[in-house]
Amino acid sequence: MSMDFFDEQLNNEAALTASPGRSIKKKEETAAEGILTVDVFQTDDEIIIKSTIAGVSGDDIDIAVTKDTVTIKGSRKTEEKIREPDYYYRELYWGAFSRSIILPEDVDPDGAKASMKNGLLTIRLPKLAKTRTQKIKISL
Repeated sequence: MSMDFFDEQLNNEAALTASPGRSIKKKEETAAEGILTVDVFQTDDEIIIKSTIAGVSGDDIDIAVTKDTVTIKGSRKTEEKIREPDYYYRELYWGAFSRSIILPEDVDPDGAKASMKNGLLTIRLPKLAKTRTQKIKISL
């Protein structure tokens, strides 16, 4: 009986995932920091950013806002020490993570608000009024 390429790949993957302590890492997982996934959308008055950050308390997250950028940094810490050979699967990311987002329009950093519910971080950024007019007097 001969094996074709797909049968051989399937057998190799099954052997890797069935071996205790074996973790399969993607190329991007070997980086020093994890990268957050985000949704960024707008309403008439705000830009809203949402990100799932399970397993992290609000105290372990740092959010920096400027008028055109938001940076979210934090760290997910494991509460237990598990020896590498004791893992059957290791897919969760533990450690530092960050994400910088260039905003599509300017926001008011002083009015920014963040909340977290059920592992979902929501950042609300009020848009700057582009039509706001400043009247100035000419000094004589």
